Amino acid sequence: METTRHFTATVYLVNEGATALHRHPKLGIRLPPGGHVDRDELPHEAGLREVREETGLDADLLDSAPAIDAPAGRALPQPRYQMLYDIDVHPDGQVSHQHIDFVYFARVGCRTIAPDGDDEPGSEAWDWYTPAALRGSDIDADTVEIGCEAIAMAE
Repeated sequence: METTRHFTATVYLVNEGATALHRHPKLGIRLPPGGHVDRDELPHEAGLREVREETGLDADLLDSAPAIDAPAGRALPQPRYQMLYDIDVHPDGQVSHQHIDFVYFARVGCRTIAPDGDDEPGSEAWDWYTPAALRGSDIDADTVEIGCEAIAMAE
């Protein structure tokens, strides 16, 4: 069986010691903003686009690579993590769809969420989580760990 892989980008937004997560309408779990990288986008551009569409916020990425003198190139913002997620797993254990996710951390200037994209969950789907709230929740362990790390890095 062939495995289809898509590139995705996720951005953990941080403001005043908390990160924003929403209940994903299809998956039913809490996640930061993110989505597929379009053919004409770089991963960090996709992440920032998804942030704007899903939250209406403008984000400043953390962990940017320093500029380097390259005659025909440039350094791109570094993701904090590159994760491989199995999306479609069949009963026999075969995986037919995976996401290669570029995970970034970013700061935002406020917590006012006003989605700017078509078919996005409304602001009521979003909550801001402190590290204590993340650790005391039933949110997936990877989201808790990475969310807490993003908050610590942004402070």
